[in-house]
Amino acid sequence: MEVLEKRLGSLPVIADFSRRLDIAGIVDRACPMRDIAVVSHGQVVEALIANRLTGPHAMVGVADWARDWAVQEVYGVAADALNDDRLGRALDAVAPRVEQIVGSVGARAIEAFGIDVARLHWDMTSISLYGAYDRVEDEHPAPAYGHPKDRRTDLKQIQAGIGVAADGGIPVFHRAYDGGAGEVAQVVDTMHALKAMAGPCTFLLIGDSKLISYTNVTAMLQAGVTFIAPLAASRVPDGLFAGIDRATATPVDYIAERDQDTPPWHRAAYRVTEDTMALPGRRKKDPVHQLRRILVHSTANADAAGKARTLKLAQARTELDTLTRTAGTRYHPTVEAVTAKAADIARRRRITAYLRTTITTTPTGTPVFTWTFDQAAIDADATGDGWYALLTNLAPDIDAAEVLHRYKDQPTVERRYGDLKGPLAVAPMFLRHNRRITALITVICLALLIFCLIEREVRTNLAPDTDMIGFYTNDRRAMKPTGRLILRALSDLRLIPAHHDQPPTIPKPGWLQAQLLDLLHVDPTQPRWP
Repeated sequence: MEVLEKRLGSLPVIADFSRRLDIAGIVDRACPMRDIAVVSHGQVVEALIANRLTGPHAMVGVADWARDWAVQEVYGVAADALNDDRLGRALDAVAPRVEQIVGSVGARAIEAFGIDVARLHWDMTSISLYGAYDRVEDEHPAPAYGHPKDRRTDLKQIQAGIGVAADGGIPVFHRAYDGGAGEVAQVVDTMHALKAMAGPCTFLLIGDSKLISYTNVTAMLQAGVTFIAPLAASRVPDGLFAGIDRATATPVDYIAERDQDTPPWHRAAYRVTEDTMALPGRRKKDPVHQLRRILVHSTANADAAGKARTLKLAQARTELDTLTRTAGTRYHPTVEAVTAKAADIARRRRITAYLRTTITTTPTGTPVFTWTFDQAAIDADATGDGWYALLTNLAPDIDAAEVLHRYKDQPTVERRYGDLKGPLAVAPMFLRHNRRITALITVICLALLIFCLIEREVRTNLAPDTDMIGFYTNDRRAMKPTGRLILRALSDLRLIPAHHDQPPTIPKPGWLQAQLLDLLHVDPTQPRWP
């Protein structure tokens, strides 16, 4: 049956960015195959990337997607060549070469798009998997149960880490890890990989609290890498924040992204001060590292902490009052039962430091429970609300306020994980074995790279600080284009296939689509493959 129209959408843009990154060429050079092949591994990978960015499907549905979309016209790949067997063989070939491919594509992105990698943010997340995966290949990350971010503790997981350049939030590096791998142990290898990718230029590595361990800090100092990371709450000395006079801390001229459109009197305010922290090794002969400790106060964090404390005290109060009434009944008939229940409430509601209890008995041996909150302990705890600490080895000429400014882009990497699990639809996945999981994560992360580059290119080519007419907030204010909005705006493009000696044609794009294509320097009438 003759097809009258196919979906074109953002395929020309995705194909053009794939060409700029030389994804097919890099994959084919890393995974050579016989010349008689209908499509190369690189072409298959590019098609899978396009699928992820336009209509994510399971392997068995990719061929049907390709028939509905103008994949053959744009990529020169027939839909029948994208059956699940061919996709699986491409993933099998890519898996042993993922590090080479990731490094080459990342370096190409830095060069081709002029990405500044002076500041790189690192974080890890989990991807849940369907299936038991009882037999795995040792050469590739192994699925395992862990603490998944989606709370699917019934499923095994693989972990993925991405390195994001502060310049546009571009994920220039990624790597897959065992499902049970500890984040702290991955930092050193990641640092060396990022250092190799960045080339001769120095860079600042920013991460979460897992970045800080004696081994990691030692390695970063020896490699000449500067870093910023928050100090885990469990490692903050007791009373550190309570002893700080907030009025003596330096105000910081910083507006959080969430407060950009908020009246000044409702915006979060930040103050900083600093001291030093000694980080010793386990052995006496290990040198002690002296690090700058930047102490940050956020009014938004303080308000959130106060509200959270009020809520947990109210919840605990309800349960404690119930225990007062049920002590000595069939629900809690003994002193031991009442004691255990009170301890359980204190643990679950995290009020052990505030709770004071008394358990007595009547002449007949019936337990009587009374309780109160220690207001002095609550007030003492509240003095530390809003404070957190950052550790860094940046030179002292970079003041504490500037350290905070540089750290504050860390949520960028978290937003990219939102893109990874949103538009790219990384739901619990199922593949035959962990080799293909490793390769598919690389495909998905390459799709994320293109997704972010498209967003950066449009914003870069707009006038500085300009919102784009055609993209609006819920209250109809113009807003800066995001990767998601750009792909959605282009999704309505159509292609009329060639027939009766007539070449394929593309109906005239709408005004917003034409503007986006111009900003992206993409001509949709030019095919990806000759």
